[in-house]
Amino acid sequence: MSAHVRKPGWFTVNVLNRAVAWTARRGISVWGSRILAVRGRKSGEWRTTPVNLLTVDGQRYLLAPRGHVQWTHNMRAAGGGELRLGKQVEVFTATEVADDDKAPLLRAYLKRWKAEVGVFFDGVGPDSPEAELRRIAPKHPVFHVTVTD
Repeated sequence: MSAHVRKPGWFTVNVLNRAVAWTARRGISVWGSRILAVRGRKSGEWRTTPVNLLTVDGQRYLLAPRGHVQWTHNMRAAGGGELRLGKQVEVFTATEVADDDKAPLLRAYLKRWKAEVGVFFDGVGPDSPEAELRRIAPKHPVFHVTVTD
């Protein structure tokens, strides 16, 4: 597994993430945003972060544009969590998608959110060749989300 991580800067942590989280807590989704809640792999405490929920062919996915970050490690350990939007809470299980199966999901994610997260994909965009999407796939964990409640 790649150790690829792109840490967010001060503006992202203190302004953008807080603004998206604030709207999601009030039931307003900005381009598919949700609050992801997952149990910490060491502490067992709930950890939250704003995420973009991707839907492709009726299936839902969480993709980590910044790479193998804390929530992805926690997701692997917990096997699921909660997606929150206002008072709506969806409990889910998560299955990690194999690198060989990520290209169409990466393409769909970049089509929707390239302006927001494109800088984290090493120049690869929604119109890039399949080989380029496959090249970056190991750097970006993807989880298939199945609602259980």
